[in-house]
Amino acid sequence: MIVTRKRPDRNPELTRSTVDPDPRIFYKCSVKGKTMTLWCSYSASISLLSFSRINKLTASSPIQNLSRRISAKMSTASSPFEIAHTIKLPSQPTEPVTVVAAPGLSDADFRNAIGCSLFEQWLKNIQSEKGLLADGSLSLTQVLIQGVDMFGKRVGFLKFKADVIDKETGQKVPGIVFARGPAVAVLILLESEGKTYTVLTEQVRVPVGKPILELPAGMLDDNVGDIFGTALREVEEETGIQLHLDDMVDLTMFLDPSTGNKVIPSPGGCDEELSLLLYRGSVKADVIKQLQGKETGLREHGELIKVHVVPYETLWRMTPDAKVLMSVAIYEMAKKEGLLPHKN
Repeated sequence: MIVTRKRPDRNPELTRSTVDPDPRIFYKCSVKGKTMTLWCSYSASISLLSFSRINKLTASSPIQNLSRRISAKMSTASSPFEIAHTIKLPSQPTEPVTVVAAPGLSDADFRNAIGCSLFEQWLKNIQSEKGLLADGSLSLTQVLIQGVDMFGKRVGFLKFKADVIDKETGQKVPGIVFARGPAVAVLILLESEGKTYTVLTEQVRVPVGKPILELPAGMLDDNVGDIFGTALREVEEETGIQLHLDDMVDLTMFLDPSTGNKVIPSPGGCDEELSLLLYRGSVKADVIKQLQGKETGLREHGELIKVHVVPYETLWRMTPDAKVLMSVAIYEMAKKEGLLPHKN
């Protein structure tokens, strides 16, 4: 990487073009009251290493008020993106993948995106034994990072578009991805006075524009998160019920190992994979009454939750929640085949 300085009158527009044989990243800065320009030449794409080395250089020099201007003026129809990074996948070693940032995405969000567990897990999935790139008929050429939502210091949601090409036809496979990672939900069955009830939560769901009755559920912090610990915590936060770990059954473990022992509600657009757990217990009638209509949730996190207790026999007809319907299906089949352990 070459870093030098140039007076702005010799390069007044501070732009780069993909057709320029010597494309550069330009920096405008102020040194002791005088405006000057820094630039970094690069070969194929802007790398994270380039940014890191420039930051180290400027940190040790008397440069103040540094503001990067990475222009995206293009004379062709090629990618008009401001930040890019190249990665090489073992599954296609001769075909590097360009990861680019959509206009308006900050450097910090871009770095967070390509370094987060959501993106890393997606790359692992497409290179796995049954992944998209396994048989060589498809290739990944580019990933456009479109949006990042931070949950504290970690990436909670990631939106990107992957250009996956069918080598035989040269056509792109639909590749818009909403990545949110693994989650867990719990089917709670409570027996009381000869009847079995299910505990649901009613939550405001902005994406669908209305409240939905659904199972208590929560996202895992990362791909190696504690499924049972997360389930116990989410159930207590959303319903007030304290469950015992020894009474929990992982329903998704009854699935064939080829499924990864997870269910995927919307594989056409979202990477979310769910573990579905079962809890069975017995309570007095007054507990059912206390739960009905109870308001819970972490209000400081925007959770507006109301608890509903419904008869299990009518559960499958009462909600469009996929978590409920999948849990009921697996539970009933496991019960039919005698796979469920005896209740404690």
